[in-house]
Amino acid sequence: MLRKVLKWTGGIIGLLVAGLLIFYFTMHIKVKNKRDKIYDVEVRMFEIPSDSATVAAGAHIYATRGCADCHGADMTGKIFMDEGPIGTLSGTNLTRGKGSKVAEYTDRDWILALRHGIRKDGKSLLVMPSYEYYRMTDKDLGSLIAYLKAAPPADHETAPPRLGPLGTVLSALDKIPLIPAEKIDHAWRPGRPIPKGPTAEYGQYLSMSCTGCHQPNLKGGESPIPGGVYVRDITTAGNIGKWSEQEFIAVLRTGNTPDGRAIKNEDMPWQMTNKYSDEELTALYRYLKTL
Repeated sequence: MLRKVLKWTGGIIGLLVAGLLIFYFTMHIKVKNKRDKIYDVEVRMFEIPSDSATVAAGAHIYATRGCADCHGADMTGKIFMDEGPIGTLSGTNLTRGKGSKVAEYTDRDWILALRHGIRKDGKSLLVMPSYEYYRMTDKDLGSLIAYLKAAPPADHETAPPRLGPLGTVLSALDKIPLIPAEKIDHAWRPGRPIPKGPTAEYGQYLSMSCTGCHQPNLKGGESPIPGGVYVRDITTAGNIGKWSEQEFIAVLRTGNTPDGRAIKNEDMPWQMTNKYSDEELTALYRYLKTL
């Protein structure tokens, strides 16, 4: 009797192991196919100025769109995730120094990366949140590119991306935004420029940077970062419905909420939002109050 039980148990364990291997192999192939897909898109060109005012505007965009979180304040790149079974992910060196992937970039290559999330070889960039940037105006996108092109060369090499077994499965299940190119409307074309000012219209334009974590409807949900805290609703159904404009601005400047909570920067990047101008924070608040 014991021999039969052991035999059945061994058979069940064998089936479970085989099932897990088949599942992982399927996930691995799915991710590989996504990474190897070639995107053939039309890149609409526009002028990239190089004057000092444009570069300064680009520096502000770099500081307020989360670019430094992955590429570092000095633009030389850094590891932003190193979690064994999930993998290692890093932002590349955006200067023209040693270790750079962009040293030979043309204006077309920059636009392809930022507006379409695609590399020079036609494959998608990895984890680069271009879906938060592709609807920027030509002027703002051009300013950002001008700033990146003006960066002095600095040598720094970062480790190539590595997906662990868990990272592979999470990516295949779309729990990690690994392939930005598949989340972008590549046929999108910018409409009229949005006038800057403390208006809900300009706030809506700025809110595209919030959609990567708070979802396109800004209602929040699961964190795009494995193990991250649940992302809060930032419509009027959440705290925006309770906070005054002054309280909202104070939260995004200091990370401290009116009810005494201290927000961790890794949960909500207030160290980035505190670089927004008063005009930008006012515009964002006035837009969120309409939701």
